[in-house]
Amino acid sequence: QVQLVESGGGLVQAGGSLRLSCAASGRTFSTYAMGWFRQAPGKERERVAGISRSATTITYEDSVKGRFTISRDNAKNTVYLQMNSLKPEDTAVYYCAPVSASWSPLYKYWGQGTQVTVSS
Repeated sequence: QVQLVESGGGLVQAGGSLRLSCAASGRTFSTYAMGWFRQAPGKERERVAGISRSATTITYEDSVKGRFTISRDNAKNTVYLQMNSLKPEDTAVYYCAPVSASWSPLYKYWGQGTQVTVSS
C-alpha cells in the first residue's frame, strides 16, 4: 500500500492560486491511477480530479473544470493539483488517493490532507 503526504495548502484570497502536491512512498506509485478529493466542514468527501497511471486520461468535477489542473511526475512519485481562480466554496481539506478505474478510492486509508482556505 502506498503512503501519501499532501502539502501546499494555505490561506488565499478569492481569485488566487495554490499548487498542491502529493508525495507517495514506494516504487509502485506509477501503477496507480490517482485522484484528488476534498472535504468541506459538514459535507461529504468529494472527488475533485483524477489522472490515469500514464496521465493519458484526466477527469474533473464540473465545478473545478477550467480552473484546476491535475498532473503527475512518476519519476518523483508525486501528483499535483494546480488551483487557479479560487473561490470561497473551494475551502476544504484536500486529500490525494489511489483510485480505481471508476475513480473511486482504492483504500479506506487517507493521509492527513492539506487545508485550503479561500477568503472572500
